[in-house]
Amino acid sequence: MSFTTQLSVKLNDGHFMPMLGFGTSAPRKLWGTFSRPELVQRGLELSLQKLQLSYVNLYLIHYPVSLQPGEEFLPMDSQGKIIFDTVDLCSMWEAMEKCKDAGLARSIGVSNFNRRQLEMILNKPGLKYKPVCNQVECHPYLNQSKLLEYCKSKDIVMTGYAALGSDPGKDWVKKDNPVLLEDPVLNAIAEKHRRTPAQVALRYQLQRGMVVLAKSFTEKRIKENFQVFDFQLTPEDMKTIDGLNKNRSYFENALFSHHLDYQFLDEY
Repeated sequence: MSFTTQLSVKLNDGHFMPMLGFGTSAPRKLWGTFSRPELVQRGLELSLQKLQLSYVNLYLIHYPVSLQPGEEFLPMDSQGKIIFDTVDLCSMWEAMEKCKDAGLARSIGVSNFNRRQLEMILNKPGLKYKPVCNQVECHPYLNQSKLLEYCKSKDIVMTGYAALGSDPGKDWVKKDNPVLLEDPVLNAIAEKHRRTPAQVALRYQLQRGMVVLAKSFTEKRIKENFQVFDFQLTPEDMKTIDGLNKNRSYFENALFSHHLDYQFLDEY
């Protein structure tokens, strides 16, 4: 078995995904304005043209929320409110399946879906391909434990973004959340293992069976973030970090807050 395979997870369609991602090979995502079935493939084709590629390894539905089609990235009315569209998730998924059949995407999945929305696709009559993954915000303050167990039971890989928290300087990040990497419990465990709090936060997710996305622009931190395969957290460490869960999201997302049909935290 190669070193690359050892650091990868096998998806339910037979392809492999790295267990730790750094944003250098991020999947393409279907934006909400292309949610209508007749627009899904066009949305991917436009992305491929920009990337000068003939296919992508992974194509995801960005949100289970549809927006009014058009040229605007975020369509809004005269009152400054987002204009949503009504598109059946199953019809959207059928269009995603066609993208895979056309060879434009090797694997297809979803992002920011809760259990109920996953079940809508999985229970769809005539389902051809299951989502290979569900990419969601996940970190010790929002550990998504119920959603993780559900995804595992359906052979869907859960991929966690914002695994190290998020920069409060960004417009879409809430300002009142504590800084994850300054958490005293996380730092105590890191000191015990002679590791950084970031390494402990990443290792925690890997031992839970997740794929982790760690975004960094600093060479030193990128190297440190990759050094998480040569140590192990104890069962006591894992239980302690589980106890940090606050069901708190770092993101203040207008798509979620304005759409009553979406619940961001995991539901069971």
